[in-house]
Amino acid sequence: MTDAETMTDDVPTPRWADRLELGEGIRWTDGRLVLVDILAGRLLEAPGESGTGPAPASTSAPAALRLLAELPVPLGVVAPVAGRPGTWIAAAGTGICLIAPDGTLDWLARPEDDTPAHSRMNDGTADPHGRFWAGSMAYDATEDAGSLYRVDPGGTVTRVLDRITVPNGPAFTADGTAMYLADSARGVIRRYPVDPGTGTLGAPEPFAYVEDASPDGMTVDQQGRLWVAIWGGGAVHRYLPDGTLDRVVPVPAIQPAGVCLGGPDGRTLHITSARIGLDAPGPLDGAVFTLRVDTPGLPTMPFRPAGPG
Repeated sequence: MTDAETMTDDVPTPRWADRLELGEGIRWTDGRLVLVDILAGRLLEAPGESGTGPAPASTSAPAALRLLAELPVPLGVVAPVAGRPGTWIAAAGTGICLIAPDGTLDWLARPEDDTPAHSRMNDGTADPHGRFWAGSMAYDATEDAGSLYRVDPGGTVTRVLDRITVPNGPAFTADGTAMYLADSARGVIRRYPVDPGTGTLGAPEPFAYVEDASPDGMTVDQQGRLWVAIWGGGAVHRYLPDGTLDRVVPVPAIQPAGVCLGGPDGRTLHITSARIGLDAPGPLDGAVFTLRVDTPGLPTMPFRPAGPG
């Protein structure tokens, strides 16, 4: 890490009034910023221009996030559904569902209903070929209790990896031929080759390790660099495509959890954080932060269901 450039002059600023219990799943999509508060089951939208301008003055009351939907189960992440405005595919509760514009749920599968460990869905994303991917984990982070699932356009939900403890990401390269996946509890990010036609994963290789903290949510920018929230480390790391750590962005919260690059020009780094598990949360723990950066992110991909929209 000593060779990485630390962006000490550019510290992310809190943008909205909310302090989330477990803020993750942040995405710039359809010209707006959405995110989740996982255990509260809330899907939220950031008002205004989603943090692309300066932070509010200290004498002004910052805006609050707006509630889009509230589920009766934990909500790990959502992705838009192509051709169905206002509909989301979600990793929620013990499985995968569609959230209709009126908030009703249509479950595709609940594969974690009968697992030995008490489990829930966690992070996920849609890939450039329209598939949706999401991980599961035990509430108590039981070792090897997590899995990774793939949802194909026809709606079939397939377990593609198991024996993960806390899966986070995944994130895909622009062409969808490689996937990054963190096993947060083990401090490792792995890179998997992906068959773009079938979504089949090849043999993984270690991409990066994080010591004394955990890699969490991640995103890829237009130069192929991987940005990673570092839970317990109060930072966001940026890795070159060869796995070299080249930037460390300090975050004024101990548990950064999710990242995305968005805004009208794609060059605003948005960072979620969490208060859960902290004995004495600081004033910025649980905040959502923004920071202007030099390279835009990749577009947020939708899930593309087969058949009519």
